[in-house]
Amino acid sequence: MPQATTGSTSISGPQLIPLDCGSALVAEPIAGAQSAALTVLIPSGTAIEPENRLGIAAMWSELLFRGAGERDSRQHADALDKLGVQSGGSPETFFQRLGFTMLGSRVNEALPLIIDMIRAPRCDAESIEPVRDLAIQSIEALDDDPQERVMRSLKLHHAPAPINRSNLGTIAGLSAVTRDDLFNHWHATALPVGSIFACAGAIDPGAVADRCNALLQGWGGRAAAVAWGAPTSRGLHHESDDTNQTQIAVAHDSPGASDPGFALERIATAVLSGGMSGRLFTEVREKRGLCYSVYASYAAERDFGRTVAYVGTTPDKADEAAAVLLEQLRTINTPAGAVTREELDRAKIGLKSRVVMSGESTSNRAMTIARDVHRLGAPRTLEHLIEEIDSVTLDQLNGYLASRDLGVMTCCTLGPKPVSAEL
Repeated sequence: MPQATTGSTSISGPQLIPLDCGSALVAEPIAGAQSAALTVLIPSGTAIEPENRLGIAAMWSELLFRGAGERDSRQHADALDKLGVQSGGSPETFFQRLGFTMLGSRVNEALPLIIDMIRAPRCDAESIEPVRDLAIQSIEALDDDPQERVMRSLKLHHAPAPINRSNLGTIAGLSAVTRDDLFNHWHATALPVGSIFACAGAIDPGAVADRCNALLQGWGGRAAAVAWGAPTSRGLHHESDDTNQTQIAVAHDSPGASDPGFALERIATAVLSGGMSGRLFTEVREKRGLCYSVYASYAAERDFGRTVAYVGTTPDKADEAAAVLLEQLRTINTPAGAVTREELDRAKIGLKSRVVMSGESTSNRAMTIARDVHRLGAPRTLEHLIEEIDSVTLDQLNGYLASRDLGVMTCCTLGPKPVSAEL
């Protein structure tokens, strides 16, 4: 496999190694690195929470770090600290994500502590109420974050159930969760077939695989597939908020990660939102002074994608800001709004810079190759990622934009009065 380089750091190709228990291990040694990072994706995300217990995933993202195996919360935390392991995690739609960073020389010692978190989390009774309180506080804190609130509303209305759920859960769901609920749900969903282990940095892939196989002996089961139908509540939605700001968020359908249009959509989004030279900043903020913040982003799962655009403004400018935002999202699909050579070159440079800088972080690489295995079935090298961007021609991009279908769009607003928007 060819090698990609990022400055003086040599990256050998990631290796996909099936583990005996049925999980996937993807490992990428990075010459010159001294650290190692491990990302674990466990198929216990929000999409498979019980309908009346929304928030179990949020509670587990905290409980997993409060004792495992024979070690209580303090003992387990001290053991990780002794090895210099930095750790964290978060619930996602399809997975519970765990991340760990350490010196490469500590991987062998850290793996038993990490595997215990997955196979034998303590879920001690005295931890339940503090964790529940923290989860409820996270929801209540959204009152002070209107931009995050409108984005969560957008996901709720644009995506179909159950993949439209908040990773925070609901106060009603959190309040109803019992210790038995937590314990039973974890052991019914945190299963090897569907789990992904990814490591990058100063590692020996074969040694990591051998260590994982030894530690995961006896772990069995297959994660349930997540099913969803068509979205049911797209369109225009408003939430009243007594404030001097208006938050506007728009979403349209985009290609999934396995779709040939994936790279083209990434570049199109970079043309719209590539910093101060992007079309949205230029048209909405610079030329017209309609907002204090505007951007677009594109995210894709294996089978679907979503492009999101946001503008934060004042109530008196909200209607015009929404109109110009929507105009720019549509104009790029027309001959009059065709992407120029200068825009394409600038978008490519920005995207490649982000790929290279991300590749210099072992934690970012571990997360990237783990997501590649989930979305594409195999990891990509940095060289492949850069070639994917470089290979897009201006004719290909404009041809794609002229033929793409945005689907039924969704616009969610939050502020003192509803916003007029032509969807």
